[in-house]
Amino acid sequence: MIIKPISKIEQGYQRKEDIYEVFVQTKQFDEQFLNRIIEKFRKEKVTDCIKFLSAKCNKKNIKQYKMQFITELMQNINENAFNEKNYQFLEARRNLIKQIANDDKIVQFLKFLVQLTSIDEKFIQCGSNSLNLLIEMKVNMKEHNLEKIRIRDTSLIGANMVRCNLNESTFQNVDISGMNLNGAQLFNCKWKNIKITEQNKKDTNNITVNSVCFSADGTTLASGTIDQYIRLWDVKTGQQKALLDGHCDSVLSVCFSPDGTTLASGSGDKSIRLWDFNTMQQKAKLDCQDYVYTICFSHDGTTLASGSGDNSIRLWDVKTEQLKAKLDGHQEYVYTVCFSPDGTTLASCSGDKSIRLWNIKTGQQKVKLDGHQEYVYSVCFSPDGSKLASGSGDNTINLWDFQTGQQKDQLNGHTDYVYSVCFSPDGTVLASSSGDSSICLWDVRTKQLKAKLDGHSSGILSVCFSPDGTTLASGGFDCSIRLWDVKERQSDTKKVCFSRDGTTLAFESHDQPMSFWDVKSGQQIRPSDIRHKEISAYFDSFAIKNSIPTETATCIQVILPITSKPNLEAKGALILQGEFLNSLGHDQRQIFRDKGSHILEGYI
Repeated sequence: MIIKPISKIEQGYQRKEDIYEVFVQTKQFDEQFLNRIIEKFRKEKVTDCIKFLSAKCNKKNIKQYKMQFITELMQNINENAFNEKNYQFLEARRNLIKQIANDDKIVQFLKFLVQLTSIDEKFIQCGSNSLNLLIEMKVNMKEHNLEKIRIRDTSLIGANMVRCNLNESTFQNVDISGMNLNGAQLFNCKWKNIKITEQNKKDTNNITVNSVCFSADGTTLASGTIDQYIRLWDVKTGQQKALLDGHCDSVLSVCFSPDGTTLASGSGDKSIRLWDFNTMQQKAKLDCQDYVYTICFSHDGTTLASGSGDNSIRLWDVKTEQLKAKLDGHQEYVYTVCFSPDGTTLASCSGDKSIRLWNIKTGQQKVKLDGHQEYVYSVCFSPDGSKLASGSGDNTINLWDFQTGQQKDQLNGHTDYVYSVCFSPDGTVLASSSGDSSICLWDVRTKQLKAKLDGHSSGILSVCFSPDGTTLASGGFDCSIRLWDVKERQSDTKKVCFSRDGTTLAFESHDQPMSFWDVKSGQQIRPSDIRHKEISAYFDSFAIKNSIPTETATCIQVILPITSKPNLEAKGALILQGEFLNSLGHDQRQIFRDKGSHILEGYI
């Protein structure tokens, strides 16, 4: 006879005082099980979770053992110090973060506790502490449904809540400084005694981001900044992985080798440094005669090109670290160099308003392209090598036919210098960044503007696509790096429409069915309401296609602050009624409006 081992659940719950040991016991519950419990609570309109679960624990089968286990576990949490107001200030909290930061199952249970705040008031504080831990651990909370959560006495500084549903949420004594609420839904929220601390531009250290570049596998982003450092960022978490210190002046350009093993950097200290990406150690220093504004690896990784303030281009043998050739011809600083995909040609641009194409094998200039009226700051080959894009101080982008050397098109949309241009890996989109603080995404086939990305507060010096083309990185004068989700999708589509008398609002999105809201009270009109059927029929005939323009397609995914705390982001957030009050009782909705939020009752 085979004797089946007794599971941990069947052995019964073991009460713990240490909250980490409590959380370890939650690892036997998967996300699906926890979601089912939340759904059950909501369906049954539960207000006392422990009492409800206890009533279900009267049969001795595996399912009931599981229910008994989580009931006792929740009772344990409810009576633990983790459910106290001052927990976030305890030393134990810092230790707990170290213990659970990489444990996905415990992270899921913390999210479960956050959801419980919308159901049972006994769990409001531990759910608030759970959300604080999630934010501290840099867990990405974007696009979560957090409807009706109740959060109090905690800090959510820097939380990434892009496109979250926070309808009917309650915040009490919460610091929301630096939260990213772009595209969020904020209907009938009750946020009282909230704290918003904004970083004054005059108080920043003005650490300009000169250059950004993705690693070959897309997992790491390198940034070069005016403070002489190179920072390496984990793209998934937004965390800084390493700080490379070696230059003694501004880092003007960074570039990964195609195989991802080497990072090159060019600086105002007149040198190029080569870094071993695995060890993060400097492995070579190449000396130049002036500022190194630009560097670029050939596609086979054997050659590194650099452009300098002495108006020249240098070609370096990566293996021997020796100078192979010096290309002269430009009359002003060389701002960008770029290899053609087949590696036979190098394009360069300069303050002399020209673009030059060089034969790599002979080192001779092949052709000089004139067309811009001011400095040319950036050039980039299309992935198929048929086109060349250039960005200039004349505020324009020119597209050139590589074979004929003729200008094919000019793209106009920026109102200041175009500092950087970059093709997407599939060649269908061209990104451009400008001193006007915007990024433009252009359809390469139609030459039309597809999207304009606003978010930076100052000029943007560098843009770069991830290898899979789904993310665009940008950096500039505002001391931050932004990662933009640029993949084609419908997830940002949101429609808002008012009834003709302005009393009712209809809301619809790709992931939520149409919902109706009483404009005066801010309350949702639910299916159980006697008015719901009539209102639904009205909007079906009136057509929600007549929706008001609320550009909620904000693409910001992650903001990587170089210094200090980031500022609140709320572009495209939808606000209907509710309260957003600080400790003095002053309405904070103007701050949200200034950040690009839509105060919907203002559209009536």
